Amino acid sequence: MRVLGIDPGLRNMGWGIIDMDGPRLRHVANGVIRSGGGGDAALGARLSVLFRGLCAVIAEHAPDAAAVEQTFVNRDAVGTLKLGQARGIAVLAPAEAGIEVGEYAPNAVKKTVVGVGHAGKEQIQHMVRVQLPGVQFEGPDAADALAIAICHAHHLQGRAIRPARGVA
Repeated sequence: MRVLGIDPGLRNMGWGIIDMDGPRLRHVANGVIRSGGGGDAALGARLSVLFRGLCAVIAEHAPDAAAVEQTFVNRDAVGTLKLGQARGIAVLAPAEAGIEVGEYAPNAVKKTVVGVGHAGKEQIQHMVRVQLPGVQFEGPDAADALAIAICHAHHLQGRAIRPARGVA
């Protein structure tokens, strides 16, 4: 099974693709879609760049499943709203391709990949390298996206081996 992880961001949207063969994970590709312009570019144009870029990744790599990190709400309401719009693109693009999208809180991703829910970026990148030997990150956002893909892969594996209710 091929899994796409997406780290939503309005300026930089990270993506990572892994293949899952039973308990084994293999890195396929990763990258960052840059909407450019910072505050100078129109919001609609930036969202369009993110959507088209993510659709191109999906068309090229044909993932079977996708996962997105949930939005972290901070004190800047305007920034949080803009991030939420980018997150909407991250959910919409795979959904438009007929791909089911899992959603994970940042602490859940960290706990799955590192073992603790409050790990730093360096710890996350180290553990992604351990689980995907030889991986080269296209940037920190791509590393985070691979961590999200790993989290989703582990969730899918757990769901596949759990017995159905009422079955011993």
